[in-house]
Amino acid sequence: MKVNVYAKDLTVTKDEENKISEKLSFLDKYLLIDSETTAQVVVKKHGNDIKLEITIPSKVGYLRSEVVDHALRNAIDESIDKLEDQVRRQKTRLNRRHKEKLAKTFIDENDYEMADETITKTKRIVVDDLDVDDAIMQMELGDHDFFLFRDKDTKLISVIYTRKDGSYGVIEVV
Repeated sequence: MKVNVYAKDLTVTKDEENKISEKLSFLDKYLLIDSETTAQVVVKKHGNDIKLEITIPSKVGYLRSEVVDHALRNAIDESIDKLEDQVRRQKTRLNRRHKEKLAKTFIDENDYEMADETITKTKRIVVDDLDVDDAIMQMELGDHDFFLFRDKDTKLISVIYTRKDGSYGVIEVV
């Protein structure tokens, strides 16, 4: 993730900019944000205090925090806490939404009779190198029951899928 730091009515040192970039780098592990995402950070005077505003566009909306504190380092830490909370809430929402749709699918499946079994669509995909947690997040973001990926650790083509009990399973192609 790229970080643009803007200062208004005060100067931000290189060390402070590096500290902000380092603290924001925790978001790289989440799939809500990709490597091309640019975080906008504004540091400005707010009376005798410092106001820190961080805005990050993600795949499911904007992550944003505003903190006013007497010290920039404290404001950075508080902003990071707020952003982590927002990411956690987004992941929880995605999990809930996915589980509700999955439950409805299994209920409807009992009433459904197989119609014509001919192939009606062919889709080509690019297989990304991901770890299992990232693959689960991609599956949930795409609102699918399964997701095909290449495991970063084993380098095997794998499929992550949602089981009937709500847990996840992995199929590895050897």
